[in-house]
Amino acid sequence: MHLLPPHPLSLSLTSMARKLFIYTDGASRNNPGEAGIGAVIKDERGETLETVSEYLGIATNNVAEYTALIQALKAAQKFNPSQIDFYLDSQLVVRQMIGEYKIKNVGLIPLVREAQELIRRMAAGKVSFHHIPREENKEADALANEAIDKRYKKGVK
Repeated sequence: MHLLPPHPLSLSLTSMARKLFIYTDGASRNNPGEAGIGAVIKDERGETLETVSEYLGIATNNVAEYTALIQALKAAQKFNPSQIDFYLDSQLVVRQMIGEYKIKNVGLIPLVREAQELIRRMAAGKVSFHHIPREENKEADALANEAIDKRYKKGVK
């Protein structure tokens, strides 16, 4: 019996599999108000692989938090993660994603479902959520606020 060698694409995807550490944050000024998102994707060595910074327009803080999570999941797909540890300073989002809190705001349900679907479809074997103090989420927070600030500097309101 002769076995065929593995397809080169499958080798490259397997070799890229890794554990990711993702920090996300959403910001909304006046809640609801001008909103932005930030995310930092790091590898096991703590090196930043990618950042996300995006202006949302008018949104609530919770919508911004979930949008940051969704955009980070989309950005992480290309790294073919075997495991993802999420770090957020939003206790609400963390508790809702792990099933401890019910989703009472019907406006958040589509966002929660989208995040759950992205997690389900992803190759990640394990996904975990961790609530961290705001001080430990400064990079993602800065990216979220930077997105809002850049919008104002362009003169667009």
